[in-house]
Amino acid sequence: MSRRFDAGYFVSEGVHSIFTHGFMSFAAVCMIVACLIIMGSFTLLAVNLDNMLGDLENENEMVVYIDDALTEEQARALQPALSQVDNVSQLTFVTGEAAVAEFKAKRMEIADVLNDLPSDAFQDRYRVHVVDIERMAETKQTLEQVSGVSDVQAAIEIADGFVMVRNIATGVALVLIGILLVISLFIIANTIKLATFYRREEIAIMKMCGATNGFIEWPFVVEGMVLGLSGALIAFFVQWGLYQMVAKLAIQGNGLSLVSIISYSAMAPTILAVFCGVGAFIGVGGSLFAIRKFLQV
Repeated sequence: MSRRFDAGYFVSEGVHSIFTHGFMSFAAVCMIVACLIIMGSFTLLAVNLDNMLGDLENENEMVVYIDDALTEEQARALQPALSQVDNVSQLTFVTGEAAVAEFKAKRMEIADVLNDLPSDAFQDRYRVHVVDIERMAETKQTLEQVSGVSDVQAAIEIADGFVMVRNIATGVALVLIGILLVISLFIIANTIKLATFYRREEIAIMKMCGATNGFIEWPFVVEGMVLGLSGALIAFFVQWGLYQMVAKLAIQGNGLSLVSIISYSAMAPTILAVFCGVGAFIGVGGSLFAIRKFLQV
């Protein structure tokens, strides 16, 4: 019963099998949808957390204080030397007078006490943002060695805390996604195996008539791919609705004003591509794993 590769025949057989075993196909799609939504939810949580930590990193700055002995012009002249320090991304010069004015503006409740604060009470300084927050301690040491710098203030412990939280969140998300992927393959394989069990006699007859393993497997590959892609499309839109609902609740929450949520539409092409790829992989992989036992005739 060996025959040449016939894509039309394989597609027709695969699609026909889906409707022939409608309940099992429905169960397989539901499992794919559930697994993709769980994996997608953990991934989107990790992506948003990483984005929020990135925003916090951008706000976490170092302050480079300039020696009081230098004039404002001399302090400004240090900018090229400071900007050449590795890992420095942005420099903002702040005069002592501007620093005093900002200090007073942030403490209006004690404005009467601060009225007598002289305008030259603070040093000229630079606000420094870095490229890689993990190298903040190293960058701080390098800036302190620049001639004309009297001190460098940096929240190293806070920066290390940001990095640790981000790394833990990413690691946990990757581990959970890996575990869920394995569980998904196992569940889908067993779900499809139940459908294949009813066709074991048909497969045995085809094998005894000379059909190759490839000829028997291809309809199941098509069936698994169609089920996987169907589940991926359904999961994509369900995930969209859930994401929008959770994002709305997060934004409206009184205590979550600092939370920034990435728009789902901005990530939609990537999410759709990943869902379709994972769905097809789960469907095809589960089908091949399920049918392998019945090919041993």
